[in-house]
Amino acid sequence: MPGQKGESESMGFNHYAAVPLAALLSVLACSPSNGAAAAPVPHSPAKAAGAPGIGDADFPLDGNGGYDVAHYGLAIDYTPSTKHLDGVATIQASATQALSSFNLDLSGLEVSQIAVDNTPATFSRKTDELTVVPAKPVTKGAQFTVKVTYSGVPAPIKDPANLGTYGFIPTDDGAFVACQPSGAKTWFPSNDHPSDKASYDFTITVPEGTTALANGEMVTPPTTKAGRTTFAWREKHPMATYLATATIGKFELRKGTTAAGIPNLAAVDPKFRSSLDKLYTVSGQVTDYWSKIFGRYPFSSTGGMVDNYPAGYALENQTKPLYGGFQPDEGIIAHELAHQWFGDSLSITRWKDLWLNEGFATYAEWLWSEHTGKKSADDMFRAYLDRPDSDAMWKYPPGRAVPKDLFNDSVYTRGGMTLHALRKSVGDTTFFKLLKTWTEQHKYGNVTTDEFIALAEQLSGKDLKPLFDAWLFQPKKPTVT
Repeated sequence: MPGQKGESESMGFNHYAAVPLAALLSVLACSPSNGAAAAPVPHSPAKAAGAPGIGDADFPLDGNGGYDVAHYGLAIDYTPSTKHLDGVATIQASATQALSSFNLDLSGLEVSQIAVDNTPATFSRKTDELTVVPAKPVTKGAQFTVKVTYSGVPAPIKDPANLGTYGFIPTDDGAFVACQPSGAKTWFPSNDHPSDKASYDFTITVPEGTTALANGEMVTPPTTKAGRTTFAWREKHPMATYLATATIGKFELRKGTTAAGIPNLAAVDPKFRSSLDKLYTVSGQVTDYWSKIFGRYPFSSTGGMVDNYPAGYALENQTKPLYGGFQPDEGIIAHELAHQWFGDSLSITRWKDLWLNEGFATYAEWLWSEHTGKKSADDMFRAYLDRPDSDAMWKYPPGRAVPKDLFNDSVYTRGGMTLHALRKSVGDTTFFKLLKTWTEQHKYGNVTTDEFIALAEQLSGKDLKPLFDAWLFQPKKPTVT
C-alpha cells in the first residue's frame, strides 16, 4: 500500500531485530502435581465456594465461577536445555460472590506457594483444577490479588477433534504458543474461558540470543544480565486467555507503522526469511482496510509471527496472529486480522457461538478477495452453494458449534455464507453499517448470536429470524431463490 513505512532492524539490546536471534522454549510431558501445600481448609457453606467452571454447559470445567479477573502479571523464566519453566502469576480480580475458596485452571505444572492479598493460602489439586483457600474469606465485591508461584515442564494439550495440539508447544528453538480453545492453563494459572477478559503484563526471561514475543507492545527495551535476557510486553486492552502468547525462539523482525500510522511488527523464523516483507506489508494493508470496513482498529499495534512449527493452523493471537510452519497467503492474513475485531475485541460469551468469530473472519477473506479485484464475495458464496444437498456442511448447523467438533468447516464456511445471505437481504448500506455498529457497541466485550440477530433486525427493520434459522440452525441446505 502506498505510504507504508517500515524498516528492518536488530532486536537485542535495542528493541527489535532483523538479525536471527537464537533459540529457546521447548516443552512436553509432565504429570499433574497434587499441590505442595497444607491440607485444604474445609469450606464454609458450599454457596461461598467459587464454582469449578464458569458456566459454559458445553465445557463445564473451563473457566471458574465467583470472580472476574482484571489483570494478569506473568513473569516467566524458561531454560531450553532442561525445558523447565519457572513462573509467577499475579492475578488481580474482583469477587462476584462471597468466596471461602475459588478455583484457577492450571494443567500439570507444580505449584509451590500461593498468597491471597500477600497472606499465604492453602490449596489443592484435582486434574486441571487448582482450588485456593484464602486465610480469610473474600467478601462479595472485594478486589483481591492472587500470587501463584509454580514451575515444571509444560505439556501441550492433544485433542484431535479440536485443532490437534495446542497450548504451550515445544519447537526446536523455543515455543509455539497457541492456546485456542483452552490451552492457556498449560503455562499459567487463569480463568481459562473467553468470557473473562483481562489486561496483561508479560515479563519473559530467556537465554541471551533468544527472542520472546508476546501480545501488545514492548514496555522497555530488552535487558541482559548474567547471560539471560528479559523481555517486557504489555497488552493494555482486555484479552481472552486463549489469545495470550509467549512465543519464543529465533526470529527475524521488521517493525514500523502501517500507512494509517498503526505500529506494525512482523516476525519470522529464519527458515521463513523470504516471507518477512510480505507478512509485514500485507498485515499493514489489511489492518488499514479492515479499519475502514469494520470500524477503527481496536488495539495499539498489529502484525504477525511465522514460527517453524508445523501446526497446520494459524491463530489470531491478539495484536500478533501466529502462523504455524507455513508462509501465509493474503487470504489467511485477512482472516486472522479480521479476528482482531471478531473474536478478539468482540469475544464470544460461550463457545457454542463460535461462528461469530470464524464465520465473520471467513467472510472477511471473501471481502478481501473482492477488494483486491479477484473473486467477489458473491462468486465465493455461489461456489459453496453448488455443494450437493448431501454435503456434510449442510448437516452441521453452524449457529450451535458442537463441543467435540468446534472447528468444523460449516462453522467457517456456512457461517460466512450466512453473512452473505444477510447482506443480500438487507443491502450493502445496511449490512456494512451493521458491521461497524456491532463492533463499536460491543468493543472489548462479549457477544452472543441473539444479540447480533437483534441488532440486524433493528437496523434493517426486517424480521430476519427465518433467514438466520435457515442458515444457522437447520441441519439442511437452505433454499436460495
